[in-house]
Amino acid sequence: MTQRRSESGFLFKSVYGPADVPGDVAERLGEPGEYPYTRGVYPTMYTQRPWTMRQYAGFGTAAESNARYHQLLEAGTTGLSVAFDLPTQMGYDSDNPVAAGEVGKVGVAIDSIEDMRRLFHEIPLDKVSTSMTINAPGSVLLLLYQLVAQEQGVPGDQLSGTIQNDVLKEYIARGTYIFPPKPSLRLVADTFAYCREEIPRWNTISISGYHMAEAGATPVQEVAFTLANGIEYVRAALAAGLAVDDFAPRLSFFFVARTTLLEEVAKFRAARRIWARIMRDEFGAQNPKSWMLRFHTQTAGVQLTAQQPEVNLIRVAVQGLGAVLGGTQSLHTNSYDEAIALPTEKAARLALRTQQVLAYETDLTATVDPFAGSYVVEAMTDEIAAEIDGLIGRVFEHGSAVDAIEAGFQKREIETSAYRIAQEIDSGERVVVGVNRFLIEQEEPYQPLRVDPAIEAEQAARLAQLRESRDADAVARSLDALREAAAGTANVLYPMREALRLRATVGETCDALREVWGRYQPTERF
Repeated sequence: MTQRRSESGFLFKSVYGPADVPGDVAERLGEPGEYPYTRGVYPTMYTQRPWTMRQYAGFGTAAESNARYHQLLEAGTTGLSVAFDLPTQMGYDSDNPVAAGEVGKVGVAIDSIEDMRRLFHEIPLDKVSTSMTINAPGSVLLLLYQLVAQEQGVPGDQLSGTIQNDVLKEYIARGTYIFPPKPSLRLVADTFAYCREEIPRWNTISISGYHMAEAGATPVQEVAFTLANGIEYVRAALAAGLAVDDFAPRLSFFFVARTTLLEEVAKFRAARRIWARIMRDEFGAQNPKSWMLRFHTQTAGVQLTAQQPEVNLIRVAVQGLGAVLGGTQSLHTNSYDEAIALPTEKAARLALRTQQVLAYETDLTATVDPFAGSYVVEAMTDEIAAEIDGLIGRVFEHGSAVDAIEAGFQKREIETSAYRIAQEIDSGERVVVGVNRFLIEQEEPYQPLRVDPAIEAEQAARLAQLRESRDADAVARSLDALREAAAGTANVLYPMREALRLRATVGETCDALREVWGRYQPTERF
């Protein structure tokens, strides 16, 4: 029998024992809620309350997505997670020619404060935690959220949630960047400073390995490249004059959970240990909260199959189990039909029920870090941690994470892994149930959720009405003030907030910054 390899390439032993976990294991573990946080960032973890159950949702118009959010809240979800359509992610209005055919398709279309009002209509923003998957225009959408909260009478210090705001991984794996890296990092640092003063409970960035994993990164690559980007963000904030303990406690991370449960648990534990050491020893953070790697997890969309889609229910349950055993702070479980189309209402509810079964019908929440001391998990945690450290070192041999990105290093490494995985699936070496083994002769019919193409015209009509009814001169002056701030050193979020309050659109706001900062153009090395 061929010896199995982990996703990261390690050989599995058929039996593990004490000799596989040498040295002072207790020191590498620590206590739950204490440095180096291998066993979790909080002493009690889920024994007093479970993780935050989020469901990633958004499609079509703001009104349609608002209806889905109300359904999810009624079903028991404890946090919202907003998906934006591609034009919004790229900072374009729905009536821009480049947005044609994409409005409302992969998420909700948000063009102005009016759409944000519809999106959160009758949702009390002081009672719900909201995560927004938005990167290059992350600060724009956050400010729109804050403005809508103010209209509800909710001050900034009562808002809680996260913006992804991680543009570096866009250059590596996803591509929804707008500006070059240097001004993008400045915008991130400005957001850190703004939130410290205005929205202190907000997580200002979710440094993301998820999308790199979806592109084919191994668990080691996922964590190493994510933490390297995290180091780059910390350096940018320090260079902007911020003190490390003023912003580091609000940093958060975003990882994937695959079906390879043991390695995923070890990956999460290793990531916490390494980040704690980096923040304490390399950046000199004094606040223990600055050492904590707090993270959100999403089950692996890339492992969902369009063939026999109901099998995805089992995959998602196993992936969610790995995230919980690994100590995630919040979790999104994918719907079983997402390899085909946007989730139906029933599929989204079943995904949430998966989390609720894990939280309330199993004994996972009875104890902290159930795998602590497991020979195989502790050995894999040490092995993965050593490989992550080595790969982070290779990133910084280029000078910085940005230098490595511009050299195409991370992208090439991920593409190599993705190609290997594809070859293994094609050859049958890697089994995918329903795809290359255990096939059925005929797939059962499935009726996917469809987005009405009329949405694009409706959004354009709303934009025309908005531009007609607003004070055009005031908007123009506010955008000029934004350009002036972008050309200087002032924090751009304050003039940006004023422009959005006056009903400048997302596209107009991003265009003002494009005019000053330019657009990012990948080099031929990509």
